[in-house]
Amino acid sequence: MFARWKPAAINTRPAEWSRAAIGMALGTLISVWLCGQVFGMEVAVHLIGPLGASAVLLFAVSSGALAQPWSILGGYLCAAVVALLAAHVLGRSLGSACLAAGMALVLMCWLRCLHPPAGALALTLVLADPATIALDWRALAPTMLGALCLLLCALVYNNLTRIRYPKAASEPTPAIPA
Repeated sequence: MFARWKPAAINTRPAEWSRAAIGMALGTLISVWLCGQVFGMEVAVHLIGPLGASAVLLFAVSSGALAQPWSILGGYLCAAVVALLAAHVLGRSLGSACLAAGMALVLMCWLRCLHPPAGALALTLVLADPATIALDWRALAPTMLGALCLLLCALVYNNLTRIRYPKAASEPTPAIPA
């Protein structure tokens, strides 16, 4: 029964795993460090989870649709706005955090900027620490700074290590008439 749960073998070399791991570590470190320098480490540490998850996509599967620049920046912006709005209207509770994540998912799908770590960001911002709560709507700034810095790190690192990023937009597949 559980045999179907086993994934297919990873079709990459260990050298590629190391390349992605180094990029992820450096990108996350630089992004969180920069946010910490600008907004304080109390705020920056709460972005580590979403930024780390984004880094996995950016450095390990950078050709995927979920790792493209619009998905990252749009996803983070959607999730942050929805989360801060939910926190203001509904309060800071687990229920409002989960509702914010769900609403962010719908908005990201509608805007074609689906980025799974942004769902974690929505949860994180609603249930934020006092330093982030004190920023109120200005919490958009460290969120977007972290996402932008991580994206720039991925652009530089991936291309320096001969991984073409971002992936060129492909033509949409034609719809099959019913």
